[in-house]
Amino acid sequence: MSVIENLEPKLLWKHFDEIRKIPHCSKHEEKISEYIIDFAKKNSLNYKVDKAGNIVISKPASVGMGKKPIVILQGHMDMVCEKNSDVKHDFSKDPIKLKRNGDILLADGTTLGADNGIGVATGLAILEDKSLKHGPIEALFTVDEETGLTGAFAMEPGFLKGNIMLNLDSEDFGVITVGCAGGGDSKIVLPLKTQTINGDIESLLVKISGLRGGHSGVDAHEQRGNAVKLLTRMLWKTSKNYEINLSEIKGGDKHNAIPREAYAKISIKKSEKSKIITDIRDEKNDILEEIKPIDPNFKVDVEEIDKLKTTLNSDSQTKLLNLLHGLPHGVDKMSYDIPSLVETSTNLATVSFKDNNAVIGLSSRSSIKSALQDFRDRIHATATLAGAKVTEETPYPGWKPNLKSNILALSKKIYKDMYKEEATVEAIHAGLECGIIGEKFPGMDMISIGPTIKYPHSPEEQVHISTVDKFYKYVLKILEKV
Repeated sequence: MSVIENLEPKLLWKHFDEIRKIPHCSKHEEKISEYIIDFAKKNSLNYKVDKAGNIVISKPASVGMGKKPIVILQGHMDMVCEKNSDVKHDFSKDPIKLKRNGDILLADGTTLGADNGIGVATGLAILEDKSLKHGPIEALFTVDEETGLTGAFAMEPGFLKGNIMLNLDSEDFGVITVGCAGGGDSKIVLPLKTQTINGDIESLLVKISGLRGGHSGVDAHEQRGNAVKLLTRMLWKTSKNYEINLSEIKGGDKHNAIPREAYAKISIKKSEKSKIITDIRDEKNDILEEIKPIDPNFKVDVEEIDKLKTTLNSDSQTKLLNLLHGLPHGVDKMSYDIPSLVETSTNLATVSFKDNNAVIGLSSRSSIKSALQDFRDRIHATATLAGAKVTEETPYPGWKPNLKSNILALSKKIYKDMYKEEATVEAIHAGLECGIIGEKFPGMDMISIGPTIKYPHSPEEQVHISTVDKFYKYVLKILEKV
C-alpha cells in the first residue's frame, strides 16, 4: 500500500504518485513531458509545445464564468536529483521511494521531487476536475528550471495569452512570494601539471560526509557546511605542516545544491602518516565545534588506498588549494531594506578534475543586479590571480516586488478569510521563473505560492502533507474569485 494512498486531495496525490515514478531530472524531462501531453489528449484539452519543450494546456472556463480573465498556473517539470552516496538509486529509471513520518512525506535517501512535483500535480488535478468553478486557465509546465531556468528563457512572445499568473513553486504555506533574486553561474578552469612520485609513501582517501547540504539560495542564511570548502580547509592547513601530494579532489554535484560530500586522494610519507591523520582529525574537531549547531553529523573518514603513482606537481597543488580556499561561499550581504533577507551570496558548488584541469563551478545570487555583477567580478578576479580561465553564464533576472498587485491583494484577502490570519508577504533569496516570465510578458501580474516543503535540493527534502490540502483549496478559491 502506498504511503500516500487516500490522502486529500485525491487527484493531486494521484498525479504526484505517477510523477515520482517518472524520470525527470533537469534536462531529462522527456518522460514527464509525454505523461503531461498524454494527459491533455485523454482529457480532450488543447495543448501546445514550444521548441524548448515547455507545454501549455488550456482549459475553458466553467459554466457562467467565461468572462473572467485567463489565469496561468505555472510549475516546472524537472527536479534536482541528489542522493546520499551510500544509497543505490538510478534516477534515470528508478521510482522515488516514499517514506511517511506522521505529517511528513520524504524520500528514502534521495531528493523527493516535491519541488516542483507538487506544483505540477496541482496544475494537472485542476485541469482534470470538471466540478470546479473557474475562468479560463492556462497551465504552463516549463523545462529545466533547476539548472538555469532555460525553459522560461526560451519562451517566445505569444506562447501565453493570460496576464495573471500563480507560480506554484514556493515552499512555505501561508507565505505569498512577490520577489526573488537574480543569479548567474561561473565556471573556472585551472590547468594542472602532474608528476610521478616514488619512495616510501602511502596513499590515503580523505572523505567528508554527513553534511546537510540543501538549496543554495533558500538555505543560504543558515550557513550550512560546504563539503568542498571544508575539505579544502583541512588539506590547505595540513599542507603547511607536512608534505602531502594531491592526486584528486572531487565534491558537489549540482550548481544550486550546497555540497554535502567531497573526497580527496593524497600521498604522504609513511613516517608522517600518524601525524597527518592526527592533524586532519584535530581540524575536523575544530570545524565540528564551529558548525555543530547546524551540521551536527559532519564526518571525516581517512582510509588507506592503493598507492598512487601520479600527483599534482607542487606549483599546481599550491595554486589549486589557494584558489579553492580563497574563493567565496555563502552570504556576502544582507538586505538593507528587508530584515533577515539575504541580498547577495554564492555557492561554491562543484570541483572535479577533467583533462588535466580542475573544473570549479559557482552559482551566485543577488536581488540587486549590480551587486550580482560585482560579486561575479570578484570571483573572476580571484580565479585570474591563480592563472585560471573563467566563463560566465548569462545571468537570469530577479523579480521586483509589486506591492500594488491586484492578484496579491485578492490572495491576501482570500487567505485571511479562509484561515483567519494574515498571510506573510515576502521576497526570497532564490531564483523563480517569475522574473523571466515578467520580462518576456510585460504587465504580467504574479504571485508565487506553495505548500510547506523543507530542505529542497537535498535528500532531506520533505513536504508537510496537511499543508498540501490547504494549499490546493487556497488555489481553487483564488481561481473562483479572481
